Amino acid sequence: MSTLLLMLWQIGPRQKLKTFAGKMVNAVYSDEEKGIQDKESKEESILAMLGIIGTILNLVVIIFVYIYTTL
Repeated sequence: MSTLLLMLWQIGPRQKLKTFAGKMVNAVYSDEEKGIQDKESKEESILAMLGIIGTILNLVVIIFVYIYTTL
């Protein structure tokens, strides 16, 4: 209980305390941190898409090399 009161006391007017389904999450995000997290999330999704595209291209190259070497 004292930890919760201490966390509530430290929260500024521009910060939000996140809770999910009654479960306390130890994360306090300001508006700037939220913007940074959104940017990082977008970068991660771009990198994931590039990884998938790279994997597909590698498989295509492997198939063409296999076909070329077996002819």
